[in-house]
Amino acid sequence: MSLLKIPAEVSRVTQTLEEKGFSAYLVGGCVRDLLLNQTPKDWDVATDAAPEQIVAAFPKTFYENQFGTVTVVNEEATDLTLNNIEVTPFRLEGFYTDFRHPDKVEWGKSIEDDLKRRDFTINALAYSPQKDKLVDQFKGQDDLKNKVVRAVGSPDERFQEDPLRMLRAIRLASQLGFTIANETAESISRRSQLLANISRERIRDEFQKIVMSPEPMVGLVFCHRLALLSQFLPELEEGVHVEQNGEHIYDVWEHSLRVLQHSAQKEAALEIRLAALLHDVGKPRTRRWSDEKNDWTFYGHDVVGARMAKKILERLKFPTKTVEKVTNLVRNHMFFSDTDKITLSAVRRIIAKVRRENVWDLMAVRMCDRIGMGRPKEETYRLRKYESMIEEALRSPTSVGMLKINGADVLRETGLAPGPKIGHILHALLEEVLENPDLNEESFLKKRTGELAQFGDKELKKLGESGKEKKEETEEEELAKIRSRFHVK
Repeated sequence: MSLLKIPAEVSRVTQTLEEKGFSAYLVGGCVRDLLLNQTPKDWDVATDAAPEQIVAAFPKTFYENQFGTVTVVNEEATDLTLNNIEVTPFRLEGFYTDFRHPDKVEWGKSIEDDLKRRDFTINALAYSPQKDKLVDQFKGQDDLKNKVVRAVGSPDERFQEDPLRMLRAIRLASQLGFTIANETAESISRRSQLLANISRERIRDEFQKIVMSPEPMVGLVFCHRLALLSQFLPELEEGVHVEQNGEHIYDVWEHSLRVLQHSAQKEAALEIRLAALLHDVGKPRTRRWSDEKNDWTFYGHDVVGARMAKKILERLKFPTKTVEKVTNLVRNHMFFSDTDKITLSAVRRIIAKVRRENVWDLMAVRMCDRIGMGRPKEETYRLRKYESMIEEALRSPTSVGMLKINGADVLRETGLAPGPKIGHILHALLEEVLENPDLNEESFLKKRTGELAQFGDKELKKLGESGKEKKEETEEEELAKIRSRFHVK
């Protein structure tokens, strides 16, 4: 039957084992991917050779685990997925006391023994390139054809062994565009609380794969319906049936999922997708009825949502940089987009607040947010105009570090001793340049520095802060009007 193309580096591993008198099969996800005409992300081999015999068969390996897996190293491979190929003896497993690893491992005698311990039928497939033989004792090919994720044998037993498999079933469905077999789904729903026994790091990895899949909305709907979401992200479920206002035609829950889904359609990076999912997580806790507006309001949901997003991502053990960026995007996702009223000064302040390296990601979140409201597409002119304003604003300084004068220059010009006053002068200069970028010239800044140095510390600090407060107050009034117009409170 000759299954698709198998890289020479992989065939050499199975062929070497076969030539030494052992059986060798490609197993698991790589066989599944080959049958789906997809390129495997990794390659796993199962054999009836013992670990010591595997090590002896290859020039370079490493073996540092109690489960028999030997990694065959191929440093010459240009494809990184082929540098390390894992080879594991056929094995039988005992009970899983720790919900992850079997208490006892025995080497099996046949590939059929080995496949019994696999999680899902579409992963319980084995193929011998040398014999051109496919082993499929659990009808995984049928489930691939019918696009179904089904547990091998008893789903209750498989999920008791490793509860993370419940989340993995949903992840596979999201990645492959499959559904979940009824008996498997029912078992997940019954045993969802077992997920509490799994480390946050392992849950994060599966959740991240769902978010990065082509159909993250489908995955999270599965998580909700099968009672898994409440185990690791209950805050998101607070938005279920929480009606919104104005142009929103979906409740907070569905809107958040649609925003995430649109970010996936745009093939956005992880941080954008997480921000898209969590941007309105603070809405249920800030929802209030306004008799004056005769509608719901969500004042401060961006601030509350940023705090919630930070706690969620920290709880799931995301890297600090990811937490900080997503929190930043959630906090600032309500930036105004009325091109008739917005000023370049306001755009520069947005850039200064969110940081230049994040502004386009913020724009992406905002676009997905608007489309997730039920709009078929973003208004082309509005988008072009706003992008143009960001491009223009990016040419202007938006932080002290972009001024054409620095702390050392201030010290030389003023003769002041190092101290807080130097920072106050720089921030006062930035306030003036934010308002008028043409003032960011060395000669003007040095002259203005000398003038500002004559002010006392308190007066200078007050000057910078009062100017900033006045501008922010004006912009907040402008922002309130714009948000009201677009019903995005």
